[in-house]
This record gives sequence, C-alpha cells and structure tokens, in this order.
Amino acid sequence: MNHTAPARSIMGGTAEGRVVATQEALSFWGGVDPATGKVIDIHHPLHGECLTGAVLMMPSSRGSCTGSGVLLDLALTGRAPAALVFCEAEDVLTLGALVAAEMFGRQLPVVRLRPDVFASLSQVNTIRIEAEAIVADDRTIALLPPATSALSLTDADRSMLEGGEGVAVAQAMRILTAMAAQQGATSLIDVTQGHIDGCIYASPANLTFAEKMAELGGRVRVPTTMNAISVDRANWRSQGVPEDFGDPAARLADAYVRMGCRPTFTCSPYLLDSAPGAGEAIGWAESNAVIFANSVLGARTAKHPDFLDLCIALTGRAPLSGVYLDENRKATRILDVELPEGRDDAFWPLIGYLAGKASPDRIPLLRGLAAGSPSRDDLKALCAAFGTTSAAPMLHVEGATPEAGGAQHPNADHRAITRADMAAAWKMLNAGPEEVELVAIGSPHASLDECRALADAFSGGHRLPGVMVIVTAGRDVIAAAESDGTLGRLRDSGVQVLPDLCWCSISEPVFPPGTRAVMTNSGKYAHYGPGLSGRVVRFGSLANCVEAAVTGRVPAGLPNWI
Repeated sequence: MNHTAPARSIMGGTAEGRVVATQEALSFWGGVDPATGKVIDIHHPLHGECLTGAVLMMPSSRGSCTGSGVLLDLALTGRAPAALVFCEAEDVLTLGALVAAEMFGRQLPVVRLRPDVFASLSQVNTIRIEAEAIVADDRTIALLPPATSALSLTDADRSMLEGGEGVAVAQAMRILTAMAAQQGATSLIDVTQGHIDGCIYASPANLTFAEKMAELGGRVRVPTTMNAISVDRANWRSQGVPEDFGDPAARLADAYVRMGCRPTFTCSPYLLDSAPGAGEAIGWAESNAVIFANSVLGARTAKHPDFLDLCIALTGRAPLSGVYLDENRKATRILDVELPEGRDDAFWPLIGYLAGKASPDRIPLLRGLAAGSPSRDDLKALCAAFGTTSAAPMLHVEGATPEAGGAQHPNADHRAITRADMAAAWKMLNAGPEEVELVAIGSPHASLDECRALADAFSGGHRLPGVMVIVTAGRDVIAAAESDGTLGRLRDSGVQVLPDLCWCSISEPVFPPGTRAVMTNSGKYAHYGPGLSGRVVRFGSLANCVEAAVTGRVPAGLPNWI
C-alpha cells in the first residue's frame, strides 16, 4: 500500500458536505449520540457539533470498538457524516462503513490523506469526494483507488470465501478479507479464541447485524466469550427496564448465544479461567480487554471493531497485521512518569488517562512506575483509562509488563508526565459538585479482589439512604464473591452487585433516575460517564468512593499526593 500518496480511497463512494475538522481523535461510542448525530463527549473539542451530512476530518478514531456499531446505525438512519477523512490508519469506523456497504447497500466514503494534505484541507469550508478526486475550493487532488493487497489465502480460506462453509461464513470472509486489504495484510492468521463486543445494544444496528448473521446460520468455530450486555439478562423486566429497550437488548445477547458464543457477559474476559497466555494469537474486541491482553498478558490481538469480532469468531482467522507482528509491538514514545509519595489507587487510572493523551496514536513505554509495584487491578485500571484517550492497542510499563524489557523502538521520542499534568487532569475529571447520589464501581467489571477491597473499606459501615452504591461484575466473580462471603458483606453495607451489564451500558431505571452527580474510581467511566448518562461525574480512589457512600459528599480539591 502506498502510504505516501496524497489521497487514497479506503471505502469508495461519492459525497459532498461542509467540513468538520478536528486534530483530536473521537470515539463514536460514548462520544456521538446515534439518535441525533451530535458529539456528546464533553471532553472533546467538537462537543455539541452535529456530524450529520458533514465531511468529518480527524486523524483517526480512538476509544471503544463499539464505534463501528454507532456508525452503522447512523448510516442506516440517515444521520451519518457524508464522509470520513483520516490521515492515519483507522479500523473501527472504517469497518462500520464497510458493513454498511457490504450488507446494507449504504455507501459512506472513507478517505486517507497524507498528513500535509490533511492539514491543508482541514481549513476549507466544503469538500466534494468524487470517484477519482477530492475537490476543495479551487483544488483538485487525485484519489488513488482502494488498496487491493496480494492476500495469500489457504485452501480452507478460499472454501469459506466461496460459500463452502455456508452463507454466514462467506459473508464473514468477505468482510475479513476487505479489512485485511485495507490494513495492508498479505495473509490471515489462526486465532485460538474470540471475544465479542458487539453484543452491547449500542444501537439497533448491532441487533440487525447479529440477527442477520444468526439467520444465515452463523456458528463460531473457536471458543468465544461475550462482553457485558445492556441489561441484566434474567432480571431486566423485574427491574422496570422498558420493553422497547430490554427486549432488543436481550435479543441481541440471545443472537450471539445462538451462534455458539459463551454467555460470560463480562468486559473483563482476562479475569476468566479461559484468559489467553503469552504469545497466544486471539481475536478480541472491547478496548480495555484488548489493551490488557496485549500489555499485561502478552497475548496478541488487534483492537478489532464490533462486527469484525464475529467475522473472526466465525472463521477462526484474523488479518496478520498490526500488533500480531513483533515489529509493531515496539514503543515509539517513551513517557517518563513522576511517581508521587503517598499515592493511592486513583493514581493508576489517572496515569492511564494521561498516557493516552500523551500518546494518542502510538504505543508508549511508561517509565518510573516500577517502584510503585502496580497490582493486576492497578494495571487493569490503567489500561482501561488509556483506551479512552488513545487509539493504540497496547502499552508497556517498565518493570511491570512482560514485553517492556525490549520494547523501546530505536527512534522513540520522549515525553514526561508530571505532577502538574496530574493536577490538571484531576480537575478536569472532577468538575462535579461535592454532593453525590450514586457511587459507580466496576468499569471495567470488578475483580474479586476489588470486591473484597470495597467490603473491607466499608468496615461494616452502611451507605447513606440517599446514596446508591452499585458494583457491576462478571458472573464468575459474583459467584466467587458469594462463596467466600464477600457478597454478603457488601449487601450488609447496602451495596448492590449487578451481573451482565456494565456502567458503560447501564440505563434507567437501573441507573437511578434521581441521580444528579456520580462518584467513580474508574478513569474510563469518569471520561465516558457524562456523555452516556447526562450526569456530572466525580473521580477518585476507592476510599473516596466509600466516603461518598457514607457521607454523601466528596470534598473538592486535589488529593495530598498530587
């Protein structure tokens, strides 16, 4: 693929529209409202902007793998941008555009520009994308056609592609090979397991896709776990969830179970007994899980978008590109991090958030943290927060993650994360009032150790009647917490523990409707929560969360360690 070409078509089609340009990547899931096409990420420069009919120009996407589902829904309802223009590699939104064209006949052009051309065209008012050119003001730029890589397929691959394994598998292979071509892959790789992120009911498009593939006879051919869904599958009716949301959300989960996926319903599949080992090639979606698998477990998976996750599970194959390859797992940015004395557990998600901001488009190596001896839960929180602000599928932590020793690329540049950076990020994530009505734990799903730590922090105390405390966790963790008495201790403190859904998919009335402000220890939910829930969010340590639960207040100001 010619990466130095001024302009290349990634997904074909014609379009014209006003230019909406930004230098900061955006996650469509949690960042764009599928019902309106407006940007709802309060931390993004485009907040409040309507993208419908616009030519959206941004370097790449970031954040959630579910962005592909949001884009597909926008395309199917007529609320999508007219076209997408990037200057870096991008998979999530491109996959949404590919599925829109391949399965639903909806063209949504995707173009990649050379950075200097991107910078120049970002200044114009309107852009017209033609079959072989981009026209902007008085400029016409030749548009190279979509890449067609010399993809080497095995006999088994060709059989799947030609329908030998059924219609659903053929459809999956068409999507898979098209994505492999645009990524520049020359072959596919076997994966040992999959993880489905597209089971979250982010939009009706997710259900349309899943039920169509199930009706075509789709059946996964590798062990495949499922992400958190959007309802407590067994109890949503008794919880008062409206039928017009609960029914399609449950049907979406059922469609994937019919296709042979394991109903794990957790966004922390690395906590399961089936978690992969070092060097194992897997096909996972869900941004936090992908980053943890690559970074902490040493497994190998691209950050596969929703829909591609199922295509990989149906075929057992993935494009051999990106971080499946040794050379693409190197750190091209070194981040030297100041390690404050007296820090608490809020330090780790805060550093993940800042690391993503400092390395939005490349894999970083974080130095200076080894003396902090991060636990697995600390790294879990760091990876999840990193995934909200960076498009990279992994990171390295010197002295803490398995590949950090040889991770530094010879041409890596250097940045620093200082205490002043921590203070600025803390203030940004704590714009809410001191009074809170809800404490949200478990984004990503809480581990057994986190549940135990929360029970210990309450020390037999009880939440205030006016403050709800809700933990979301996977079924396996909840069963273990029931067995060792942790669940009973949490219930005695007034804590509700919910299976199946996660904070990033929870909705009213399970999300308490009277809530004005939320307290969380999750950097991920502190970022996405305001846009997803419409509430202000406070961020802090587990101890801060318990303080909020028993007093109803979180004091303003910086923690002592900052």
